[in-house]
Amino acid sequence: MATLNIERILNMYNYFDGAIITDEKGKILYYTNFRTDLYDLKIKEIVGKTILEIHPEMKEEDSSIMRVLKDGVPIYDHIETLTTPHGQEITNIYSTLPIIQDGRIVGAIDLSRCISEGGQRKNIVLPKFDGDSKKGLYHINDIITASSEMKQIKQLIPQIANTDSSVLIYGETGTGKELIAQSIHTCGNRSDKNFVSQNCAAIPSTLLESILFGTAKGSYTGAEDRPGLFETANGGTLFLDEINSMELSMQVKILKAIEEKKIMRIGDNKPVYFDVKIISAVNEEPYECVTNKKIREDLFYRLNTVQIDIPPLRERIVDISYLTDYFIASYNSKMNKNVLGVTDEVKAIFEDYNWPGNVRELRNLIEGAFNIIGSRFIQKKNLPQYLTRKYDQEQERLEANNQNMSLVQKVEFFEKRLIVAALDSSSGVTEAADKLKISKQALNYKLSKYRLKEYNE
Repeated sequence: MATLNIERILNMYNYFDGAIITDEKGKILYYTNFRTDLYDLKIKEIVGKTILEIHPEMKEEDSSIMRVLKDGVPIYDHIETLTTPHGQEITNIYSTLPIIQDGRIVGAIDLSRCISEGGQRKNIVLPKFDGDSKKGLYHINDIITASSEMKQIKQLIPQIANTDSSVLIYGETGTGKELIAQSIHTCGNRSDKNFVSQNCAAIPSTLLESILFGTAKGSYTGAEDRPGLFETANGGTLFLDEINSMELSMQVKILKAIEEKKIMRIGDNKPVYFDVKIISAVNEEPYECVTNKKIREDLFYRLNTVQIDIPPLRERIVDISYLTDYFIASYNSKMNKNVLGVTDEVKAIFEDYNWPGNVRELRNLIEGAFNIIGSRFIQKKNLPQYLTRKYDQEQERLEANNQNMSLVQKVEFFEKRLIVAALDSSSGVTEAADKLKISKQALNYKLSKYRLKEYNE
């Protein structure tokens, strides 16, 4: 009897826009699509083919169907952007599960839901999978983005993943440097070996040496034979984060170890040879780190065989709303809520903000809002004051500069602000209408007039 995660399938039954069932080689046996307005391929164009034949631009490792057939590991809430043979570009969220019979993978079932701009049904959220992926590491498809710069990084990762060349990642705090590093590892030929990560700013240099190189029993009081991270990562990948915070004296030892491909445990005289791919990261402009004596020049050139620059969130505005929707879907699942999105005002605040904490800050803001939200949309009142204060000051400045507005324009300007304030302090349209002392029908008309339809009940 073929088995699936039945509970998971039942949870998704009313939520998907399309479904595919394949055999063990990926040939599509069954296909249904409820969004022909967005995806116009016909059944005869799909059944009997593999997903790679339908979308030749897609690589096998990027297809959730092909990955599930290969590994037998379910993939939940995976986002892909595809271009159909007819030129349509759509973004879907997929959940793909293996079909197993007598302990053997005999096929896969793939359910999709459209989240393309203008095509998503925001009140539908797939339950979040609580299990871990292989080793709990990120994969290239966990890089959620709509920006061209980040898409170029995703295209670069498979090209560098299978080489032994070192990689230096530059990005501000919170941009996802470890996400990129893990994706390089899981995408390459070392993926079945260890990925070992160490933040070099987190511990003092004297302790860092023993952590990286290991210790021999008796080298100091209480010391035991213990392998260091170079040994632990042997055959795999070693990720050294914030290497610009490492003391220069320690950098000399790191350079020597990388050049010679061997280390000696502290207190030992026997060399230990290793084979690791070195990925390092800095949160300051790399060559400025060299100029300011934060990284030795010789170590910099050794680590910087390939450099990846992650743009900050403020430079990829398109990702702000894209990631906001993604995090809302994630926390809806984790917290069992049904938040539909953010108000226009919150969207404006997000787009105006500088995001010094980048993606991590955005994620934490969404999580914080979920803890106190009392409506279907994240509102200004759900955001921390440090974020809204600057926006309020800017709005006041704009208001002061609106001296050339006509009386009608000024009335509409203030009316809209009063409506938004009432809605932000209410649980819904009915309560807001009561506060404004107008009918619900009149308020709904004004919501439409001022394009505030997201508040409609």
